[in-house]
Amino acid sequence: MTSVAPDPAGRSTGTASGAAADGPTDRRRSAAASRRRAREREILEATRQLFDERGVRDAQIEDVARAVGINRAIVYRHFTGKEELFALTLVGYLDELREALAGGAATEGTAAVRLEAVVSAFIDYGMAYPAFVDCAQTLMRRTGTELLDEISESALLRLGRGISGCLAVLSGVLENGVRSGEFTVADPILLSNTLYASGLGALQLARVGILVKEAAPGIPTVSSISTEQVRAYMVTSALALATTR
Repeated sequence: MTSVAPDPAGRSTGTASGAAADGPTDRRRSAAASRRRAREREILEATRQLFDERGVRDAQIEDVARAVGINRAIVYRHFTGKEELFALTLVGYLDELREALAGGAATEGTAAVRLEAVVSAFIDYGMAYPAFVDCAQTLMRRTGTELLDEISESALLRLGRGISGCLAVLSGVLENGVRSGEFTVADPILLSNTLYASGLGALQLARVGILVKEAAPGIPTVSSISTEQVRAYMVTSALALATTR
């Protein structure tokens, strides 16, 4: 149906009533989408706060819902489950980590100096936010098939971008070192992935602060290890691997 109204010059203009209805409808949809995004941010912020305060293991969906002031069922309207919620919370950590690594990569000096700065930034961030380590290790224990079953494709894409963004900083330092002739690593991307995975394990060792060894056959003993010792080991390992074909 078309309504007819004169324009200022006295001519008649036709306006489809369906088109007029699209304006309010689009605005309602936009407002609903905006509210949904805001609620998702609230849930993720509450999850992050619980992670930092209590750790990953003690953070429950009920606690997240209570912190936001909603029913737990509403959490599941926005996320497919606990795994997806944790994965997207990890993305927040990864975004911060990428900035920290980029700061290290911007250090003036040789490629070795920049690599040391990036590794140190990784250690510093992991020690400052132990929940990042727990969350990252929890997800790394899942197979790709399991993640696809438990996390939506859009969330998995965001997680992949978060991880690849951090790895790109590290691999960029390695690739620049290869171009300058300081490094001889054949596959900087493989090495950056390896350093990320092994770095998470090293951070766990630094948090525990205990070394286990055999004092005599069949007799174990323990000694302490500091964060600085772990940092030195990680830097030495990274530099050695960067100069190995």
